[in-house]
Amino acid sequence: SFIQAIETNNTQELKSLITSKDSIGTLMHKTLLTFKYNLKAVLNGAALPYSNGCLEGFNRKIKQIERTAFGYSNFINLLTRIRLEENQYKEKEPNSLLMTA
Repeated sequence: SFIQAIETNNTQELKSLITSKDSIGTLMHKTLLTFKYNLKAVLNGAALPYSNGCLEGFNRKIKQIERTAFGYSNFINLLTRIRLEENQYKEKEPNSLLMTA
């Protein structure tokens, strides 16, 4: 019923399920405690069609670039690499005169 409440955007049912006093397993109890602590955010997430998935994906990509680079010599190089990954900059084309030889 919890999944059904989320799929139907029924925030009243979701709130009653989160605040219920039914006996459940320890793992689900910890999850429900977290949901109770962040109740307003959980209800907004269920009711609204917005998501921060794109932003989280971009942040993950930046962190992965930082991990694989072991630190750049300066911040401009890091920004350039991020822009290259996002296809905002294009790599220089090889010189055609050198390629014909």
